[in-house]
Amino acid sequence: MDITIYPRQLRGETDVIPSKSQAHRLLICAAFADNPTQLVCRETNQDIEATVGCLRALGAQITETDSGYTVIPTQEIPTCAELHCRESGSTLRFLLPIVGALGVDGTFIMEGRLADRPLSPLWEEMERMGCTLSRPSENTLRCTGKLKSGAYQINGNVTSQFITGLLFAHSLMGDCTLTVTGKLESKPYVELTNAALALFANRHSPGCVSVEGDWSNGAFWLVANRLGSELTVRGLSRDSLQGDRAVVEILQLLQSSKPTISVADIPDLVPVLSVAAAANHGAVFTDIQRLRLKESDRVASVIHMLQSLGGKAYATEDTLTILPSSLTGGTVDGCNDHRIVMAAAIAATICTEPVRILGAEAVQKSYPAFWAEYRRLGGNYE
Repeated sequence: MDITIYPRQLRGETDVIPSKSQAHRLLICAAFADNPTQLVCRETNQDIEATVGCLRALGAQITETDSGYTVIPTQEIPTCAELHCRESGSTLRFLLPIVGALGVDGTFIMEGRLADRPLSPLWEEMERMGCTLSRPSENTLRCTGKLKSGAYQINGNVTSQFITGLLFAHSLMGDCTLTVTGKLESKPYVELTNAALALFANRHSPGCVSVEGDWSNGAFWLVANRLGSELTVRGLSRDSLQGDRAVVEILQLLQSSKPTISVADIPDLVPVLSVAAAANHGAVFTDIQRLRLKESDRVASVIHMLQSLGGKAYATEDTLTILPSSLTGGTVDGCNDHRIVMAAAIAATICTEPVRILGAEAVQKSYPAFWAEYRRLGGNYE
């Protein structure tokens, strides 16, 4: 789906969608709890649906309700399971160690760039501890065998998702320790995992739990405000453990200087922060290596997005520099990346000419209602 946006500021009130990161974690905890759980999650997306489908394949009974999901925990672990992850890195990396802990002969089906995203050093650690992993085809991953209890060790410099997956697996196994070596990337996401496990302490269901508002997607509306729109954004908790709550402080920095900002803990914010940086004093983003391993190479796709709209940006191996510039308009390739597409839509609010976005349907991955909300708030596109 390609759309053309005619520049216009946004006005009105908007409720942020539920946190995709927290929803994954709570669903997984609920699927292996001692009793059913009511999960309040008023909106879903392709990534959450991927996790729901995989948990069903592992024996959980999950039904949609008016307010979210009813999760009846797995009673009988299947011998074999086929798990369709779509393009969700969280789904794959969280559930791969769980499948190993359960001893399920599991085949993971991957779509898009997911098959190319790294699994090392998780792969090697799982094999060291009892599993056998293989790639039967380009888009499939098979896990056989069973993880054993003991001392696990993994480098934290690739993705915190590996650590989360092992923490979930250990909660099912017992008698395990996990040592993280090197620099821990995206530490707030590990804190989210620990909070979810604490809520389901000893796998005891709390009965009913609500998914909090999503700072990652709320950031698009917050940036729109900084660019001149007048939005009241509801449902974001300042006490959240989500790392992307840092958007508030970063937007303050962008107004007064050309800051240097580490994005090691906030890679999902970079596309829309790049728009804010271009419209202010610029910025230098450091620790960008993992941006190259997302749904798109987000270093390249951010630069292309800004350049397509009349902006200026360039990268080295370790930094992404955004120069201050007036965005005019143009055609942006969404690169099948939901965050690039939504960032371009927010950029369109300050452009002087129309903005055409190729592959605008990529928002289905995290925010299916984005375009409807954009129009409701005054956005003009066709």
